Amino acid sequence: MNYDRYYTHDLVNGPGIRVTLFVTGCTHACPGCYNQSTWDRKSGLPFTAQIQQELLDASEGHDGLSLSGGDPLHPANREAILELCKAFKTRFPDKNIWLWTGYLYEEVRELTLLEYVDVVIDGRYEHDKAITLAWRGSSNQKLHELAMNGKKRPLR
Repeated sequence: MNYDRYYTHDLVNGPGIRVTLFVTGCTHACPGCYNQSTWDRKSGLPFTAQIQQELLDASEGHDGLSLSGGDPLHPANREAILELCKAFKTRFPDKNIWLWTGYLYEEVRELTLLEYVDVVIDGRYEHDKAITLAWRGSSNQKLHELAMNGKKRPLR
């Protein structure tokens, strides 16, 4: 997996103060996407164990981790995203992970990595839809609060 950039003090991509990773690789190619530079999965820099450790260390005093892109659920990204999510939840079991994807939740809900994610914002960006909802780029996108063991996980 490659990544485009990350922010260690983000106030925009989810509630509270977050660490946000922007991965590369997206096949949706939504017209009007503000992040077209992340579409090519071979662009950016390799996501290494050192970068993962930097993200985890930066998350220490923050509220959560946000995963965006590109698309964290691009098939080429899923294994590394799973490992990052596992490591994050092991170190910070009470913090949340938010993930943005162009896939519909119904298309990806069986992925093991979503067992570690607290919120999925799904759906392709649609430039002609009004931006009226928090944390979404277009009004067609849905925010899914995922459950663990049948219970909603707190969004602290």
